[in-house]
Amino acid sequence: MAEKYLIVNKKILPDYLDKVIEARHLLMSCEVLTITEAVQRVGISRNTYYKYKDYVFQPEETDNQRRASISMVLAHEAGALSAVLTSISRVNASIITISQSTPVALRASVMMVLDITNLHGTIDTLIDALKDLSQVHSVHLDALE
Repeated sequence: MAEKYLIVNKKILPDYLDKVIEARHLLMSCEVLTITEAVQRVGISRNTYYKYKDYVFQPEETDNQRRASISMVLAHEAGALSAVLTSISRVNASIITISQSTPVALRASVMMVLDITNLHGTIDTLIDALKDLSQVHSVHLDALE
C-alpha cells in the first residue's frame, strides 16, 4: 500500500482537492442534498468532484478507528459470502456494516465497511486475498480512512 499513497502537505496541492473533500463533507452531513449543490457551494465543477472523490481523503485526527469501504461482486453460490468473511477474519479486520443485493445473473453485489484498526498486514493484502477467492468476481476499495 505504501507505494500507492503519499502523505503530503496540502499547501503544495491544488485548492480543488481540498474542495472535493469539503463537498463530500457537505453531502455526508446533509447540509446539501445533491452533488450539484455541494460543488456549487465549494466552487468546483461536478467533473472535478467525480474525478477525485474516490482518491482524496482527509485523516480524522480525533478518531483512532480506521475504516475501509469495500465493494465486491460475488458468485451466487453457497459459501461465497462465508469465504469472504473468513478472509476478513484471518487478517483481524471486523465488519461494521454489510449490505448485499438480490442476486442477478448469478452474481450479487456486496458492500462492506470494515474496521481495520488492528489489521494484520495492509489493506492491499486483504484486497488481494479477496480477489484470489474463486467466488469473488471483483473487489474495489471505495474509501479508506
